[in-house]
Amino acid sequence: MRHIGTVVGTGVLLLVISACGGARHQGTGAGGGPTLPTATSPSESSPGVPPGIAPGEVPPDGKPVTKLDTSALSPEYPHTVWTQGDGRTVGVIAQEGGCGKAGASVLEQSATAVKIELVETTPLTKQMCTMDIRFPPLTVQLSEPLGERTVVLTSRQEQK
Repeated sequence: MRHIGTVVGTGVLLLVISACGGARHQGTGAGGGPTLPTATSPSESSPGVPPGIAPGEVPPDGKPVTKLDTSALSPEYPHTVWTQGDGRTVGVIAQEGGCGKAGASVLEQSATAVKIELVETTPLTKQMCTMDIRFPPLTVQLSEPLGERTVVLTSRQEQK
């Protein structure tokens, strides 16, 4: 008889907890706060961006380059290249994250191809960094307009 109060109290407590856990309030999240709208496609989250294209992959201005060799890049890396002005300025979308800083340079220029290297430089010393990925637009200057040449992109990481 002495334990009946404990059993009844436990039962009531379980009933209250299960009732609260099962209640759903429209417009509230897991912690009782408001739920935020969820984008289902890139075009909903970024107006003006074609479906299937990440915001960092849209050329800022200029003419998109169609003759492009990105076989040395990982599939997740941006593959966007464009020319500006008379074609001597080539723009690329790079990738950097945390304490990293992206840069681009022209490695080679021939009659058929222009090789551009994208480098993410990270600090040598250990430090706290944000965990984000950024897609900065960068430009390089060519000695002659790109014309019909193929742009070959490579990437690497270095510490300084």
